[in-house]
Amino acid sequence: MKNLKTKSSEWRGELAKSITFIVTKDCQLACKYCYLVGKNTKERMSWEVAKQAIDYILGHEDDFKEESVIWDFIGGEPFLEIDLIDRICDYLKTEMFKRNHHWFNSYRFSFSTNGINYHTEKVQNFIKKNREHLSIGITIDGTRRKHDMNRIWKTPEMEQGIMPKPKDERGSYDDVVKNIPLWLEQFPSAGTKVTISSADLPYICESVLHLYSLGIHEVNINCVFENVWKDGDDALLEEQLMQLADAIIDGGYYKDYACSFFSESIGKPMDKVLENNNWCGAGRMLAVDANGIFYPCTRFAQYSLRDKQAWVIGNVHDGIDKNRLRPFLTLDRCTQSPQECIDCEVASGCAWCQGENYDAAYTNTIFQRSTAICKMHKARVRANNYYWNKLFRKLELEGEREEYERNKPKSNEITC
Repeated sequence: MKNLKTKSSEWRGELAKSITFIVTKDCQLACKYCYLVGKNTKERMSWEVAKQAIDYILGHEDDFKEESVIWDFIGGEPFLEIDLIDRICDYLKTEMFKRNHHWFNSYRFSFSTNGINYHTEKVQNFIKKNREHLSIGITIDGTRRKHDMNRIWKTPEMEQGIMPKPKDERGSYDDVVKNIPLWLEQFPSAGTKVTISSADLPYICESVLHLYSLGIHEVNINCVFENVWKDGDDALLEEQLMQLADAIIDGGYYKDYACSFFSESIGKPMDKVLENNNWCGAGRMLAVDANGIFYPCTRFAQYSLRDKQAWVIGNVHDGIDKNRLRPFLTLDRCTQSPQECIDCEVASGCAWCQGENYDAAYTNTIFQRSTAICKMHKARVRANNYYWNKLFRKLELEGEREEYERNKPKSNEITC
């Protein structure tokens, strides 16, 4: 997630390039819904590869004209490689200054972390050193019950492909929640990301309210894009979201808290001309892995793909092959969606992941949209309509509509 507010007047986030370092494919956890199917302990980025990537990117300034940059660090769990990350960030700051690069002082270091190592001395020292240019999101899925259903500790047996029995699973809730107060003290406006899968649908309402009780004011939620949804899941999602709508409105949470599942902009027909854009930034982003290979997005790296080969666009030695990026330049809603999606009466806000489109397609194409979450989006729209109808009736009756419009909290959509 991208919490990009800053005191610096130099930051121009709306025009930022996103560049991702896959510093490790290792993680302490083995989250059941994780799309990273190729996590391992061996593939870890070296300093030599990181330096080569930085030198190539900063040395080709004319190819990266965006006014700002987000240097994004992922894994696995990125903070497992805090020493490398610290060295990378120091080098980036020094080189951007030495080269008088247009990104100097208009950059962010961005992390999405499981939060387990957040309190450690090395991570805290890194935060203190880079505080004004830092965005960190800790993932906590909600209540202990929901979080520990999916976000479990990895065991040595899992490295051999042996999954534990449910009674032997060890959840990570306690290890994460203890670091939430420190995180919110340092990043008070930060939001968390909640992932919804079929098994944990019954716990959405209680989990969002629990996160509010921890002091988290922005909860961003998305359903996994993979084809995991069962008959009846959409009805259960709608039921949970309507319960959540009642709780947020009746409890007055709407004044100070946000939940991305409720948005005034979703659930409408799309303007086929004005709104015919691609949902995500694949092709406009850049990712580099431990071997120095470039990808249009981390979801096109091999460890993210179940059934397809990685979509490679270059490497730190030879640079970027712009011909391999060319298909991404023509991606929009209409070039990849079936007619049913284009004409859908509730199309706005229906998300997709470009990497999942590629992985799920019948052929090696990025122009076949996966529609696995169609019914879940429609359920969300129905609950969303209920939410706004109820809220606006309440505000009108109490004469608070104008005040709400002036002060309403903003929520960011998180889709990947």
